Amino acid sequence: MSKVVQAINRYKADLREFEFLLFEQFNLRTDILASDLYEAWGEDEIRTSLAECYRFVKEVTGPLNAIGDAEGCKIVDGRIKTPTGFKNAWNKLYEAGWRGISVKPEFGGAGAPYAIMVMVEELLSGSNTAFAMYPGLCAGAAEVMMHFATDEQKALFVIRMIKGEWGGTMCLTEPSAGSDVGSSRTTARPLGDGTYAIAGTKIYISGGDHDLAENVIHLVLARVDGAPAGTKGLTLFIVPRIRPNAEGLLGEFNDVSVGAIEHKMGINGSATCVVNFGENGQCIGTPVGGDARLNQGMSQMFVMMNGARIAVGIQGVAVASSAYLNALDYAKDRKQGSSIANWKDATAPRVAIIEHADVRRMLIDMKARVEGCRALAIKLAYHQDMAIILKGKDDEASAYHIGQVDLLVPLVKAYSSDQAFRVCETAIQVYGGAGYTRDYPVEQSCRDSKIFSIYEGTNHIQAMDLVGRKLGQRGGANTQAFIGDVAKFVAAHSEHPRIGGAVKQLAAAQEALAGSAMKLLYWFQAGKVQQVPLQANRFLEMMSEVAVGWLLLEQAVIAHTKLPDVAEGHPDHAFYTGKLFAAEYYAHNVLPGVAFKASLLDNENTSAIDIPDAAFATV
Repeated sequence: MSKVVQAINRYKADLREFEFLLFEQFNLRTDILASDLYEAWGEDEIRTSLAECYRFVKEVTGPLNAIGDAEGCKIVDGRIKTPTGFKNAWNKLYEAGWRGISVKPEFGGAGAPYAIMVMVEELLSGSNTAFAMYPGLCAGAAEVMMHFATDEQKALFVIRMIKGEWGGTMCLTEPSAGSDVGSSRTTARPLGDGTYAIAGTKIYISGGDHDLAENVIHLVLARVDGAPAGTKGLTLFIVPRIRPNAEGLLGEFNDVSVGAIEHKMGINGSATCVVNFGENGQCIGTPVGGDARLNQGMSQMFVMMNGARIAVGIQGVAVASSAYLNALDYAKDRKQGSSIANWKDATAPRVAIIEHADVRRMLIDMKARVEGCRALAIKLAYHQDMAIILKGKDDEASAYHIGQVDLLVPLVKAYSSDQAFRVCETAIQVYGGAGYTRDYPVEQSCRDSKIFSIYEGTNHIQAMDLVGRKLGQRGGANTQAFIGDVAKFVAAHSEHPRIGGAVKQLAAAQEALAGSAMKLLYWFQAGKVQQVPLQANRFLEMMSEVAVGWLLLEQAVIAHTKLPDVAEGHPDHAFYTGKLFAAEYYAHNVLPGVAFKASLLDNENTSAIDIPDAAFATV
């Protein structure tokens, strides 16, 4: 007999941390909110919105997280049935307007800065990752059409998707074409009226079908007859599950069917589908932007993919943060063993496990990684907001911010997702055996978080994107600007009275990173290209650690300035003190590893390449 799962919210967030990032570290009130683009948004509106969104997720989506995990999704009469409560949560989500908070008002959104959207996304994803994927993918598909669709396509699809009347997906992966998208076999045959007959199978399609909205709009990469091979010959098509007329009234079924549903390690409430297009030769699609956009599918899809990669990084922060905060509460409450000071006294009283040194080490490690990765995501959002504000006013400054967004995307996606799994695993360790059971939330958090390093481009793909494309963009100017920004911080604070020693650790890490970037360039020029994929992941981790260390130390400088004006009994005193210790911990325990990893690059060891296939095992 299956266990009945109760609707209990176990999601936790720290809104004081959100406010610190927005109004103290990244100072939205002067840099972003002063812009005419965001005149409807002030500090009070932002604080109120985040508090209300946190209330919403605790009451609506959070209680469904364990239920969705236990029930999963099912195919019933050819359609996907989502877990109990998901449909009601979908309706409430769109009634509240959270999915459209940063969408332009012309498309029915609230027009908030991107940084606010990132924090709303964290609350939604952290409370229920599986559920949040359905509206998240829908928003991504709508954004692609905002950029590239014809006016008629925008009028028909975008607002309905923003309102949640219709869902949306992105369909790239095929049985014979995973990360190698250019090998796609899905075809598009012109029908002579601007529409195309679509035929093919896509796999691992998140939200490939569901019962949350009355229609699902698929964005499908396919190759038109006669188009070039590889990614250059792919076109992006709008393929509705049910064909609408020009007024949006739904008509005939469009020959789009679910072939199977994947049974996964985690995010069980998210339907991951095999989707068949045109099994009966009746699937009709229209190119995004019309025929003028033929063979431009990959450039269009990258708008959604970049957004999705950032969203995955936010998912990582969200799930890891809640796992950390739950583990922290457990550590304060759980009593086991005596203090190390009384280790010889068998009669000494038991203490809360937060008093044990190794538990404290795990807690500060999780704290530093979570808060650093969140700062990295907001740093990216800040650059994105500033690029929009400065466009047409100061194109050189706008280009700098755009360049930093490009550079940080693979870091946010890969590092945050890798750290999410690590933090969740550590949270289980804090709980001990209890954490390995489903009676506590961190077991599900760990399972859910593993997919983050895999989908939307595996983290190795992110690393290759970083070293193969991003480092050299604008002649290397983006990378030089990043390293220069870190160097400016180091120069300003290396003699800081509290964290000067920690800043010197950042200086050493930054120098090692710069040297390794030159090493990569040397490998490309010297014909040692096989070294690049061997070391790309390591380099991405090094660059991410420098970025996170820098941002944590920046927080520490702010905290050190604020502390003298805050009474010891005030919650902010503990908050700022935590910022100082987290930054120092990361600087002295993580940043020294950057120089060590740089020395590993210098070794140029090729064992992984040179070992014969047969030597891996004799079975």
